[in-house]
Amino acid sequence: MAEENPSGNIVDWKIIRRLFTFIAPYKGRFYALVALILLAAVLSPANPLLIRYTIDHYITTGDYPGLTTMLLIMIGVLLVQGVVQFYQTYLSGWLGQTIIRDIRVQLYEKILNLRLKFFDDTPIGRLVTRTISDIETLSDVFSEGLASIAGDILQLVLIIAVMFYTDWRLSIISLSTIPFMLLATYIFKEKVKKSFNEVRTAVASLNSFVQEHITGMSIVQIFSAEAIEHEKFRKINDEHRKANIRSIWYYSVYYPVADVIASLGTGLVVWYGAREILSMNASFGTLTAFIMFINLFFRPIRMLADRFNTLQMGVVSTDRILKLLDSTEYNTNNGTYAPNELQGGVEFKNVWFAYDEFNFVLKDISFRVQPGQTVALVGATGAGKSSTINLLSRFYEIQRGQILVDGIDLQQYELSNLRRNIGVVLQDVFLFSDTIENNITLGDSSISRDKIVEAAKLVGAHEFIERLPGGYEYNVMERGATLSVGQRQLISFVRALVHDPKIIVLDEATSSVDTETEEMIQNAISKLMHGRTAIVIAHRLSTIQNAHTIMVLDKGEIKESGTHDELLEHDGFYAQLHRMQYKELV
Repeated sequence: MAEENPSGNIVDWKIIRRLFTFIAPYKGRFYALVALILLAAVLSPANPLLIRYTIDHYITTGDYPGLTTMLLIMIGVLLVQGVVQFYQTYLSGWLGQTIIRDIRVQLYEKILNLRLKFFDDTPIGRLVTRTISDIETLSDVFSEGLASIAGDILQLVLIIAVMFYTDWRLSIISLSTIPFMLLATYIFKEKVKKSFNEVRTAVASLNSFVQEHITGMSIVQIFSAEAIEHEKFRKINDEHRKANIRSIWYYSVYYPVADVIASLGTGLVVWYGAREILSMNASFGTLTAFIMFINLFFRPIRMLADRFNTLQMGVVSTDRILKLLDSTEYNTNNGTYAPNELQGGVEFKNVWFAYDEFNFVLKDISFRVQPGQTVALVGATGAGKSSTINLLSRFYEIQRGQILVDGIDLQQYELSNLRRNIGVVLQDVFLFSDTIENNITLGDSSISRDKIVEAAKLVGAHEFIERLPGGYEYNVMERGATLSVGQRQLISFVRALVHDPKIIVLDEATSSVDTETEEMIQNAISKLMHGRTAIVIAHRLSTIQNAHTIMVLDKGEIKESGTHDELLEHDGFYAQLHRMQYKELV
């Protein structure tokens, strides 16, 4: 559905005023731009007046020295107009690009600090549209919108004033076609506004579709769905094409109509002006000046409709951007408590959590992990295991209860400090298109190469990294496409280790590696966990038998809790799961 101007007015001044707050750091250049706009508007009627004066006082009298002087004056005025136009265009473009740079930085910073629930609810393609296409539209607001509209309106006012001062009768004749031009311009503006909204919606749909399907290309090809997806894309792309063609059609109709109306005005001026010249009520210079005035007058009117649409599209884009910048629904309240070092104690007290605020996936969860202990979570898919560890890093906010680290509520922790002390290794490893070293450090320059190598040797990743071209400088490409699943998993272990966290979270961390690699990792994990708190999610029970506590989750509730031997003796859910995995040995 197309998005309209939020206020329903031609221009939403509330949003325009908000947009001007981004100009404040550059108000000196903005005032310079305003001065250039004023100067350009003042200079616009100069040439017709100079030509009128030249014809009436020098050409008709044969004063060639005076004609030469006037020619030099006109050349000087043209040069000044050219310089003013250059600086006006450059400064408006510079201001626009600088402001959208600042807004894009603010927007990305905002996105970086939103909770994961926001990304669960918002298509990635829409975010790409916000940070790229919508912000680019703001550049046009400054280079072709606000400044140009103000200049055009001021130019029109000055030209009308000069025309009536020069000859009021010719002015009325010249402007007699204005109602037709205004009607054509209004119809064009409304039609193009609608088509522009359709284009913006189509672009957002294209971005979402392309991003999602390129990311999931392996699934498309595994199930031989290329033809089906191609047809879907063809339809979406066709809608985008139709929206653009509708816009092109309106332009192709409007400009010829505008030219005809302007030419009609010129014809009326020539007809009436010739009669006035013959009756000695007007001069030939005055008629020539009015022909030039008409061209100067109708040109900005033709452009105003397009520029108002540019401004309206900028207002729509600005509104969407501001809504995201001002959104507090997905903000994470950041505390101030930032200890130099954590002990690693973790406690869940009567925690209730739902992704949608209604359907609880965790129900009255309570457990305690002493510093240095290992707790394992097991259970069927959807039991709430991953949700539990997501809450520990405050990726989501709980509805009821309390989560404590070292006896302090998570809400009181400064987020970056908290998360820096929690090392997370997920089953689905994400690697950026960058070097192995940068994927491990994530840009943290305080982590030395020696520390990276030490961690890599600990988990057994150093040897395969050294065999790659460039070693730690090897580019793994997008999502680590050039590495095996096991290699990506090992790198994620190194990434967790180098930050020396006090709490380690392993979410199915060994499920994607072979048995030999798993044994190597288990040996490294045992060294890593010494003196650290560990929370482990695993389907392979062999990886958690030595945990201090094993908790069995089912439908968001803790059903069993104890050591490996205690749970086997209890002969409940865990014992049944154990028998299923080891039935060939029973």
